[in-house]
Amino acid sequence: MSPTENSVTAFGPDFPFDYESWLGHPAGLGTIPEKFHGAKVAVIGAGMAGITAGYELMRMGLHPVFYDPGEIGGRLRSRPFTGQTDIVAELGGMRFPVSSRAFYHYINKLGLETRPFPNPLTEAAGSTVIEIEGNRHYAESLDDLPALYREVAEAYDAALEEGARFSDLKAAIAAKDVERIKAIWDPLVKAWDERTFYDFVVSSEAFQKLSFHHREVFGQVGFGTGGWDSDFPNSMLEILRVNLTELDDAQRFVVGGASKVPKGLWEHAPIAPVHWPHGTTLKSLNDGAPRAGAARLFRDENDALCVTDNWGTTQRYAAVISTCQSWLMTTAIETEEALFSPKVWMALDRTRYMQSSKTFVMTDRAFWRDRDADGREVMSMTLTDRLTRGTYLLDQGEGKPGVICLTYSWMTDALKMLPLPVEKRVELALGALEKIYPDVDIRSHIIGDPITVSWEADPNFLGAFKGALPGHYRYNHRMYAHFMQRGAPKAEKGIFLAGDDVSWTPGWVEGAVSTALNAVWGVMDHLGGRTDRVNPGPGDMWDQLRPVELGD
Repeated sequence: MSPTENSVTAFGPDFPFDYESWLGHPAGLGTIPEKFHGAKVAVIGAGMAGITAGYELMRMGLHPVFYDPGEIGGRLRSRPFTGQTDIVAELGGMRFPVSSRAFYHYINKLGLETRPFPNPLTEAAGSTVIEIEGNRHYAESLDDLPALYREVAEAYDAALEEGARFSDLKAAIAAKDVERIKAIWDPLVKAWDERTFYDFVVSSEAFQKLSFHHREVFGQVGFGTGGWDSDFPNSMLEILRVNLTELDDAQRFVVGGASKVPKGLWEHAPIAPVHWPHGTTLKSLNDGAPRAGAARLFRDENDALCVTDNWGTTQRYAAVISTCQSWLMTTAIETEEALFSPKVWMALDRTRYMQSSKTFVMTDRAFWRDRDADGREVMSMTLTDRLTRGTYLLDQGEGKPGVICLTYSWMTDALKMLPLPVEKRVELALGALEKIYPDVDIRSHIIGDPITVSWEADPNFLGAFKGALPGHYRYNHRMYAHFMQRGAPKAEKGIFLAGDDVSWTPGWVEGAVSTALNAVWGVMDHLGGRTDRVNPGPGDMWDQLRPVELGD
């Protein structure tokens, strides 16, 4: 993907550092003193954050050693259907906005193909059906829907202008105008940190003019990718960041599966890495696979950082990057308390994770492209208040099987699925869809075995991703700023946090990549390394760009 001039990217707004430019600069990310070449750095977690950090540390001449009890990719988990390799169910991240420039840096490096994701009311979807309270509407654009839906969309646009100077701030982000961004954004942090998304909507002048049903429809159908009522209790700051940086717009999917990105970097040999011979990869440095999961994290009697794996093997490291979800630091990994300050521990423990469930089936073909007697597609991308909530139709191309995400749900809707086996989940989803499409025999097209996930049931994750509550800005600030360790006590130095739950944009892979790059800078600085003066890193620019402080 090639960015267009003045296009919106994930540039800030909290920390407006240009990760895209830092990554793409010919001077590179920085250098490590020669005496540390080959030094081992533990990376806990082999998801996108861990793999990104490990890949860049390897390029600098360090030796990343991975710990992961699951599989490479983390929540970029692409599960092949029976008998297939590239026809997959995307159980985690499945749609990636083009504003995520740092993530696309790695997609482009690997030469992977992406295509537009079939979100509601997009050309890629073809058609969309919205069914609420039993009323069904078929649409190929917003203009095909009743006035109610346009009123809801227009009210939200007006609310953003009223409550967040939305157009001005987006223009500043597109222009990468740091001064303007901070002048508008920093006061919004103070104004909205302790208020919910729902509060933002209902207190706006635009929505106060409308009925309760308009707000209800907004929660069910939402904007961009679908209904957002599961986010109503969250801090409005999280939603503003998504809107401002267009994370919910112009989304694409990775052909063959999103896990191709971390798995591709695992096996990718960078050109002319420092210290390592040509052909070195993360895979070769790790003897083909990550170690077992980390069971203990501590300092030994010589003050060296140590990791013990699930088999009881302990190894010493020059530094550690932890990318696992924060709750695992207290539930799955025996983590020495002195490694983090009490305030950071509070932030790690207060992280709130959201539940999420998906269920997929493979079909003999993309039968939904068939047309009925009225010229309409027989089945559409579907948003509904029924159990399925969101149903996505994924056309794999001419002559190939199709994929249906029967149900994609969050929070209480996801919890309804939690105790159920996959067959029951499929049955419930089909039952709901058959009420919306009584003339379509979906069952006759299903082939192979269904695939499902409930992220909160996975002991290595305990939830899909963070959903910050009102008042959580200070916690997020502590975790995000953790890579800046020059003034930290010695006992807390050398271990770095990364992952989308550490970022300002939880649930978006760009946050995983950017915090991984922060951790890379932190490790480099910890070991006495430095960036080139013509390509300063996030830590070099911290004092100029740092997020606003709210104080305790």
